[in-house]
Amino acid sequence: MSIATALDALVPLLGERLARSKSDLDLHAGSESHFPPIAPDAVAYPLSLAEVQALVAICADHGCPMTGWGAGTSLEGHGLAVKGGLVVDFTRMNKVLEIRPADMDVTVQPGVTRQSLNEELRATGLFFPVDPGANATLGGMAMTRASGTTTVRYGSMRDNVLGMQVVLADGRIIRTGSRARKSAAGYDLTALLVGSEGTLGLVTELTLRLHGIPEATSAGICAFPDMHAAVTAVMETIQMGIPMARIEFVDAATARAFTDYSGMQMAEAPHLLVEFNGSPESVAQDAERFGEIVADHGASTFRWSAREEERRALWALRHNGYYAILASRKGARALVTDICVPISRLADAVEQTQADIAASLIPGPILGHVGDGNFHAVLLVDPDQPAEMAEAQRLSHRMAERALALGGTCTGEHGVGMGKLSHMRAEHGEGWDVMGQIKQTLDPRNLMNPGKLVP
Repeated sequence: MSIATALDALVPLLGERLARSKSDLDLHAGSESHFPPIAPDAVAYPLSLAEVQALVAICADHGCPMTGWGAGTSLEGHGLAVKGGLVVDFTRMNKVLEIRPADMDVTVQPGVTRQSLNEELRATGLFFPVDPGANATLGGMAMTRASGTTTVRYGSMRDNVLGMQVVLADGRIIRTGSRARKSAAGYDLTALLVGSEGTLGLVTELTLRLHGIPEATSAGICAFPDMHAAVTAVMETIQMGIPMARIEFVDAATARAFTDYSGMQMAEAPHLLVEFNGSPESVAQDAERFGEIVADHGASTFRWSAREEERRALWALRHNGYYAILASRKGARALVTDICVPISRLADAVEQTQADIAASLIPGPILGHVGDGNFHAVLLVDPDQPAEMAEAQRLSHRMAERALALGGTCTGEHGVGMGKLSHMRAEHGEGWDVMGQIKQTLDPRNLMNPGKLVP
């Protein structure tokens, strides 16, 4: 048994959709992360459940590793074929199968992207809210338990995946969950598989929860004298029960990068970016109340608008944050890491991280989802200086240790992949061994995305 014989056996099934050209392999060798390229032996482009089941059976017969692939935007090396074998690219399984407006749910294939789904939903008055920034595939988002700017209001993929169809390592097809809004029937296999990073099976179909498009939306921005004041203002806003659709923070270094990248003038200070959804009256009232709270904490004038073009410009600025920060140091490569802590400890975590970065060899602007206690550091390194990469990895490790000490997690949304494996024992203890036992039971030969997530 070998990878080569498995690939030969796949040719009659997939024909030209089994790619072994250098261009295809190179395309699936990298990611948005700092890891060096790792090329698979081949790339499969299935079109149906039947093809996925058949290719899994062939790979299982020959001991060929399989790694699922969506848009390739992961940040911890999730999609890299570290043990070689086959990358299964789901981008051609990209159909919206059924929209059910009355039930506010939809069934899709895994290669549908979040933006294309929302375009298709536009006429229904519904939308899918999870927004990690990148135009990721929904299958990839489910497998990494993605979240993003709207999590404070609408939740993460954990809250918005109702069920899945998955091909397990032995070729069995299972359906998890249902379209009912709750169930007390047995183990929650949907919750187990959401965030499993493709280590337990390949997802071929998802049923997702939808939400109504709000009647009105307003968004705004304000600057603060320091991060502690900004986080305290957010805590008070949450405690007052003011509903926020998004609330993001950026530090002074990120604000400077935004100004240089976009031309939009921002003071070199910590900022909050916020959005409210609801009726025209409620969003105006929420914005006014928020303005009063932030003023009490020393914020500059809170500027907000309900105009669509101004709101889009503000969030385009935030979504382009990674590229703005990367452009702030020419020729740099980024190690992007995230942690999540209880909201009451967020200011401490950010301030201590800023102090570590300020004392280090490298710059590392910070931004994140303040309403969730989740933030990112974009650690900028010269790729020709190994000492800088080592320093970035040291800082990332310190951040993870700090998050655990503060009652948080080593990753709020990036996932584990390869990059956070070293923190899993400290975070989960014996629970990490239990995860490994589940993996051993469902994938005893370690063929599904080996080298990721579990021991």
